[in-house]
Amino acid sequence: MLEQTVGAPRSLREAWVALAGLSAVFLFEMLDNSILNVALPTIGRELHASTTALQWVTGAYAVVFGGSMLVFGAVADRFGRRRVMLIGLVLLGLAGLATVLVRTAEQLIAVRVAMGVAAAMTTPGSMALAFRLFEEDGLRVRATTLISTVGLVGLAIGPTAGGLVLAVAPWQALLLVNVPIAVLAIIGIRAGVTADDAAGLHRDPVDVAGAALGTATVVLALVAPTLFVDGGAGSWLAWTATAAAVAGAVAFVLRQRAARHPLLDLKLVAHPLVSSGLAFKAAAGLATAGLGYMVTLQLQLDWGWTPALAAVGMLPQVAVLIAGGAFVGPFVRRAGLDRAAWLSATAVVAGLAVYALLGRLGYGWVALALVLTAAGMRVVGVVAGVNVLRGLPPDRTTIGAALTDTAGEVTSGAGIAVIGTVLAALFTGDIAASGWSARQSAEFGEAVTVSGLVLTLVAAALVGWGIVRTRRLSAHPASTVS
Repeated sequence: MLEQTVGAPRSLREAWVALAGLSAVFLFEMLDNSILNVALPTIGRELHASTTALQWVTGAYAVVFGGSMLVFGAVADRFGRRRVMLIGLVLLGLAGLATVLVRTAEQLIAVRVAMGVAAAMTTPGSMALAFRLFEEDGLRVRATTLISTVGLVGLAIGPTAGGLVLAVAPWQALLLVNVPIAVLAIIGIRAGVTADDAAGLHRDPVDVAGAALGTATVVLALVAPTLFVDGGAGSWLAWTATAAAVAGAVAFVLRQRAARHPLLDLKLVAHPLVSSGLAFKAAAGLATAGLGYMVTLQLQLDWGWTPALAAVGMLPQVAVLIAGGAFVGPFVRRAGLDRAAWLSATAVVAGLAVYALLGRLGYGWVALALVLTAAGMRVVGVVAGVNVLRGLPPDRTTIGAALTDTAGEVTSGAGIAVIGTVLAALFTGDIAASGWSARQSAEFGEAVTVSGLVLTLVAAALVGWGIVRTRRLSAHPASTVS
């Protein structure tokens, strides 16, 4: 039974205070990197930062965030989701305030690491607490859609807002904005979310060895794509990191099977709702990251569009991601949660296939690919997460949300790594140099087609496997845990 069965909200309006706080949490995650990227040249000049240091200003946050979500998800399920989230929000506020003291790139990277920890403590909890606020799946979908819409608005307006702020204020203001966001979230969660009920938590000891293995594996999996992009397919360091990530994953699975109290119960992950939801989320992460990266390169490097014009070229995706929230609920009610999950994941893969095969023929095909992918992502981003939590016991919801986010993070990095590796193998010369020759343009087109089709096949395989798992659920409906 869920923690809040008694007096559970019967509408979003009844839970507006809690939803405001949870939306602020997701706004922080989506706004953070998008608003900071526009300031990287300014930060580089003022802090005398190298290109590598600037890369780690954003990369350190992503690696720490992705690498520590599983651990904090497990901790939250044991010691309280609300409690861990509030601690993370306090850390976020303090890290934001610490920005005013930054004088070197290394200090800024340390601040970004603290923000990554704060994000890992709060973001999975926003999904878990939104799920647990309500008893009815329709309300859960609507609540998750609302929270994600707020975050996507932040993602969309981040670069523009950052540019406007930089025109009148120092770059530190872009990270100081996290302070009022943290305060708003703390107020909303303290006032709108009841304290954790001990009956909804579990007291199994934390699997320290499993936590260390899981964290190391995810960190290596997130660092490896950057190494491939920087060093190409011949980088021994990138291959070493990849091999270490694979070895870590194998060791983690073996540890979880052998541990008396595993960090992640693999029997629960094997539940059809959980495994299919993770497969759909992974496919969407792979396709969306790969498409976004390739389109950005094509518009600016191959077609010679200015950054501003390229931003306009991405508007179809932005518009669908934001406006599409109004259609998620009706679509899910009509199709059902399980069918909506695989249909939306299929749309994401179809968008990537359209781009891989036809994107070179003109912007119209690029726009169609962006729209298909965004429409599918808008639904699968909500439904896959809800399905994962539906398939888990009430005392495992936060680690379930963390696992869903981790699947998206890791596959996004893998998608970029595949593209970077194929480009390094097929493209001759400096890809960032202007004035490509006809041969280089043809090589780029070939690399985009090859990498796009590779990602399409892998993502399609994930979707196909997820559909098989969904059909198994239909054959055994009693297996749902809710």
